Amino acid sequence: MRAVRATILILLVLGGIVNFLDRSALSIANTTMRGDLHLSATEIGALLSAFSLAYGLAQLPAGWLLDSVGPRTVLSIGMLLWSVAQMATGMVSSFAALIATRVGLGVGEAPFLPGGFKVIHDWYEMRYRGVPTGILNGSTTVGQAFAPPLLTVLLLSYGWRSMFISIGLIGVLVGLAWYPVYRDRNSEDEVWSAPRSVRTGGWRDLFRHRTVWGMMLGFSGVNYTAWLYLAWLPGYLEAAHHLSLRKTGWLAAIPFLMGSAGMLISGFVADALVRRGFEPLRSRKVLIVSGMMCSAVCTFAVTHVSSSGTSVAIIGMALFFIHFAGTSAWGLVQVAAPARLVGSVGSLQNFCSFLFASVAPLLTGWFLDRTHSFQIALVICACVTFLGAMAYLTLVQKPIEAA
Repeated sequence: MRAVRATILILLVLGGIVNFLDRSALSIANTTMRGDLHLSATEIGALLSAFSLAYGLAQLPAGWLLDSVGPRTVLSIGMLLWSVAQMATGMVSSFAALIATRVGLGVGEAPFLPGGFKVIHDWYEMRYRGVPTGILNGSTTVGQAFAPPLLTVLLLSYGWRSMFISIGLIGVLVGLAWYPVYRDRNSEDEVWSAPRSVRTGGWRDLFRHRTVWGMMLGFSGVNYTAWLYLAWLPGYLEAAHHLSLRKTGWLAAIPFLMGSAGMLISGFVADALVRRGFEPLRSRKVLIVSGMMCSAVCTFAVTHVSSSGTSVAIIGMALFFIHFAGTSAWGLVQVAAPARLVGSVGSLQNFCSFLFASVAPLLTGWFLDRTHSFQIALVICACVTFLGAMAYLTLVQKPIEAA
């Protein structure tokens, strides 16, 4: 059993790294593509937002499919779809075609995180879920951290088109490996089986729960912050601190590595609290709210510093705390949702959060075109994070009752 769990987790980690390499690619190629294709900052923001909006909307069918069909089939198809869309990005030239490839990327990636956390729920006991949850979540920021130096080298050596095609091919390989290796598992009776069908009526009933709304609105603060930095950190370092593309590629990796550390530490802390007798829902809620509040303070502080080194350090702390909170937010899904609805609740949480997050890149690009500054966008980000913490604090009070 231990070997099977390890193999599954390794494949999920590889998928998470590739997933966020793909998401980061447009941010890395931002300046080069704007010059080659004559795009404005607002249009680049629209491309970034097209992904996140498609990703958010696709969460609704993705959650139902994960609980009804199972992660084996859904994740494999999703990986192949997003990888093909990524490869296609390197082959098109018009703004409309780029929008289409970004939508394909978003739809394909939609099932991955809810599906990954459902897999952990199905394969790990409550008291041991925090660490694998942190490892899976941490793999996403490892992908973000690898992205700036790795993709910058590919970009400078072979051009942005070859960069997109190359990382798309890696995703195809991971997607082809997942299906023959993984088997869906019913966590309630501990036997190999096909997932049970989820009633659409029962699924819609989730919207009646106050806790669900708290998780949806609260996680919006997490993803707004995470997506703003993922989309614009390289551009911010180039524009605000006048750094070269090569230097930006290395400096931008530091905050994402700090975010990955936040995810791993959150997982260990969550497991330690549960094993010491703390109530799972309450302990994760404390970790979420404290992490989000600290992240909001750090993001606001970025607007008051002038050196590139200090900015990178403070942004790193903002990402450490927001991902510390985000890992516990995914852990909250596993303890608050009925076993048969973990995928659906996770997808609803992601759905709402990415509707908000999709605004961040576009709004930031719009302000950059008009003010030539990131100040207003960062202040807005800090406020959204704070409001998300308040949603968790006031609305999430008890587990979700099974419909």
